[in-house]
Amino acid sequence: MYQRPTPPTEPAPTAGRRRFTRKALLAASALGVVTALLAPVRAGAAPAPAPAAAPTAATPLAANGQLKVCGRQLCNASGQAVALNGMSTHGTQWYAQCVTDGSLNALANDWRADVLRVSTYVQEGGYETDPAGFTARAQKFIDAAHARGMYAVIDWHMLTPGDPNANLARAKTFFTAMAKKYKDHPGVLYEIANEPSGVSWSAIKSYSEQIIPVIRAQDPDAVVLVGTRAWSSFGVSEGSNESEVVNNPVRASNIMYTFHFYAASHREEYLNTLDRTSDKLPVFVTEFGTQNYAGEGANDFTMSQRYLDLMKRKKISWTNWNYSDDHRSGAVFKTGTCNGSNWTGTGVLKEAGVWIRERIRQ
Repeated sequence: MYQRPTPPTEPAPTAGRRRFTRKALLAASALGVVTALLAPVRAGAAPAPAPAAAPTAATPLAANGQLKVCGRQLCNASGQAVALNGMSTHGTQWYAQCVTDGSLNALANDWRADVLRVSTYVQEGGYETDPAGFTARAQKFIDAAHARGMYAVIDWHMLTPGDPNANLARAKTFFTAMAKKYKDHPGVLYEIANEPSGVSWSAIKSYSEQIIPVIRAQDPDAVVLVGTRAWSSFGVSEGSNESEVVNNPVRASNIMYTFHFYAASHREEYLNTLDRTSDKLPVFVTEFGTQNYAGEGANDFTMSQRYLDLMKRKKISWTNWNYSDDHRSGAVFKTGTCNGSNWTGTGVLKEAGVWIRERIRQ
């Protein structure tokens, strides 16, 4: 029921010493240029004036360098808690035309986003139909985000079937390729299972404990994001709660757990779950919307703001669904925008786009 259906024209949905790698050097180099800016705005500290030879403004990636999990927080290279805010692409098999130089310039410079989540669907006309092609496409978008100083979440967008083990072999191939390419880059986070559903936490945990070593074999430093039961709701949408994860966590370090919500559908029980769980586990909200669970219908900005206020107070990172011109209310651009060349300002945005752009800019 949490599947976001496609438009009629689309296919129907069915702890040791860190290595001193080039990644560390890249991060150190970036941080050396912006020493005065190590505490980003989202960490609550106003940046000091930059040295004369430094850029007038640091990008999120340059300011923060290699991310890591410290306690229950996402932290930057200097160990300060940070919260990344940004957008998720729609499925790149449908909306690649919405991820362009122009749109990413707007996201980085006009929206002032920290992060782009690149969503590679596994089924529904996605990765399984052309593994090499969709791997290359994802890498193109990740590289473009990096070039603009944004982080990238590499989203393995498994949805149907809901058991991530159904795509275990494909996931191993995909994440091996990704980790090999980005092992020396500080700008990636690996989201290994988008929205598991109809499957036990123990099965998701088993999958995670098989995929994480695949990534770590190539890239031991990057943060890994683990999907949770019942469409990444910590089990709430299937009658459970976060206790199953708290009592039986994935056996790996430097990981966070994902939580998704759609404010018009997911009310107090979900908000309270996010609040409780983030006191016990490191959480990253890799997907949310201001509409119902299908990304459709009226926007509930009041409930959405309650979530954002909580996430700001607790420094929980988030990416909003989605950066496209899909006809649904959850797509930020007005239909047809991706066929043009104007991406900046509010004139090209739907109501949800105007609202979320302002929150990211804040």
